[in-house]
Amino acid sequence: MTASSTARARPRSHWLLLLIVLGLLGAAMLIHGVINHEVAPGEGPPGDTNTESAAVAAELGPVIDARSSPPKSWTPRPGRVALTFDDGPDPTWTPRVLDVLERYHVRATFFVIGSRVTERPDLVRRALRAGSEIGVHTFTHSDLGTIGQLRSQLELSQTQLAIAGATGMGTSLLRLPYASSADSVSSRDLAAMVRAAQDGYLSAFATHDPQDWSRPGVATIVQRAMPTGGEGAIIVLHDGGGDRAQTVAALEELIPRLQRAGYTFTTVGDAVGIPHQMSPAASGVLWRGRLLLWSVQLSDLVVTGLKWALVGIGVLTLIRILLLLLVAPAHVIRERRRRRGVRPVVLEPVSVVVPAHNEAATIARTVHSLVASDYPHLEVIVVDDGSTDGTAEIVEQQALPRVEVVRQPNLGKAAALETGIAHARSELLVLVDGDTLFEPDTIARLLQPFADPDVGAVSGNAKVGNRRGLLGRWQHIEYVMTFNLDRRLYDVLGCMTTVPGAVGAYRRRALDQAGGLQAHTLAEDTDLTMSVTRAGWQIRFEETARAWTEAPNTLGQLWRQRYRWCYGTLQAVWKHRGAVLGRGPAGRLGRRGLIYLVLFQVLLPLLAPVVDLAALYGLIFLDPLAVGIAWLGYAGIQTAIAAYAFRLDHEPMTPLWSVPLQQVVYRQLMYLVVIQSLVTAVAGAGMHWHKLDRRGTAEVAHQPRDRSHA
Repeated sequence: MTASSTARARPRSHWLLLLIVLGLLGAAMLIHGVINHEVAPGEGPPGDTNTESAAVAAELGPVIDARSSPPKSWTPRPGRVALTFDDGPDPTWTPRVLDVLERYHVRATFFVIGSRVTERPDLVRRALRAGSEIGVHTFTHSDLGTIGQLRSQLELSQTQLAIAGATGMGTSLLRLPYASSADSVSSRDLAAMVRAAQDGYLSAFATHDPQDWSRPGVATIVQRAMPTGGEGAIIVLHDGGGDRAQTVAALEELIPRLQRAGYTFTTVGDAVGIPHQMSPAASGVLWRGRLLLWSVQLSDLVVTGLKWALVGIGVLTLIRILLLLLVAPAHVIRERRRRRGVRPVVLEPVSVVVPAHNEAATIARTVHSLVASDYPHLEVIVVDDGSTDGTAEIVEQQALPRVEVVRQPNLGKAAALETGIAHARSELLVLVDGDTLFEPDTIARLLQPFADPDVGAVSGNAKVGNRRGLLGRWQHIEYVMTFNLDRRLYDVLGCMTTVPGAVGAYRRRALDQAGGLQAHTLAEDTDLTMSVTRAGWQIRFEETARAWTEAPNTLGQLWRQRYRWCYGTLQAVWKHRGAVLGRGPAGRLGRRGLIYLVLFQVLLPLLAPVVDLAALYGLIFLDPLAVGIAWLGYAGIQTAIAAYAFRLDHEPMTPLWSVPLQQVVYRQLMYLVVIQSLVTAVAGAGMHWHKLDRRGTAEVAHQPRDRSHA
């Protein structure tokens, strides 16, 4: 591979793309969280009222300009009633309120929550078209008297932007949350009024507060809202923040009664004699407001998509759990029956092919474990693929019987395997990675399924041999919990997708009919397995044929290995996509194996970040305890599945304590690998083989096993 092609093989732009996507997702979720989960429409003041401050406000009219000292105020003119509505717009109740107002030709003033405006700007526009007035009620219904000055300014300015984006207008009217009437004003509220006045706001209170938010009954609401003696009134009601059915019903009684009594309904500004409290927004404010609305709409789309993705994850996870729980026991039962039955014992000669490139740290132990096999008729062919660390010399120095070393230039693993197969003398072939250790009976067990002449290949049970560290333990769990459980399912369904390079056996005739090993993908074992299946051969999983492989020792090496696996698997799926329409074994591979692989090894990991994003979202904006319990439940399900897989593989349960921690760190790494692989595939970039640095740390663990093989 040339330097230029290598550069193309490792595009860096996907990382920038990933960071941009994650940034946009984070921003969208933050916007959505603020809009939907920090809003707490009020039902009464959050604290005690300051008597002195209330007295100051009560001496003034309900509309106050706090810029001057003493503050200037206005009262509604006699015979004028201003209906005001707080905490909207609400998609359910605001339209019903507007319907009543329009039916009676009544104007009103709506003190809106900015976050709600971004969600339903159409309702604000409708109110404005009907002649009503819009006022500010903060962005998230925060108590301006208890938050900092900067936050207060943001609460007001963002609401102005929302109103401007929805209507093209700005407003100078403000109603403080939790302070709808003068007698509820605290000293902190008074300070907030003064700060808001510096930005040009008039603070509007109510003369009549029926406390409809408490739902005291329609008759009570009407009674409390009625002015007496022809006095003017500003009445506070609510069109959002809860069930407002009583409010709507009260309007149906209140408006006709006041009209019959000679009252004129108008807006707050007009009621106190200072109309035109709304004016066209400046162009900068207008465009920033529109950008705010567009951002909220986009965030809604993103979060809605994430919610559906979360549903998809739940469905896929449930399907996989059900499949595994149904099929794995069937595999166990079938294997027990097979071993109890009478079948020929396979003892024909076998050739073991070991491709090796710079395997000096492991090759001697690998070859020794093969030669120590209790299978009587075998030869070992080590193909040195252009090693520069003396791999071939190390094998030759061992002077082991039945071992042959073949040298070739560095042409890649697939070419090395083809060379070894060409030198092999036997019909049965075992293909072994250069870092793998076999148990003495592994080859014998691996070959027994070939007693069935329809079997063209057999997958062994690959296990992690260096599992002492946390990273090795996590990979050990993954091998047992994911790879081996999946192979049991593939075996029962007749659609094996991968015979692992660490431990697999083939008939030569099956390889010939499949077209041999090809370097079309980076997952040559997956490609070859699919080709053998499509050629009409059965492939079995022999769980008792155990081999111990050295897993990557660092996160960087693990990333490179899984990146190659994932990218190679995508290549193989694309290459064999025609099997979906095939018949017989090819059809089973396509409609079972490939679909399962795409759903659960590509799509499910691709959607997996949604679980973490949802957990993070919940911790910030929802109930952290409930989110924590849900996450622990998810981790518990994973641990239970792992325990079941460990039991099937006769593994000790000790490593399972790390499963919850694996969900926090390891799983994120795996889905990032899938994302990178997909981006690379979509971009059409090439990718070269990533050779891992081996340290020779794999060990054969002594485990109990069922000795009842044929």
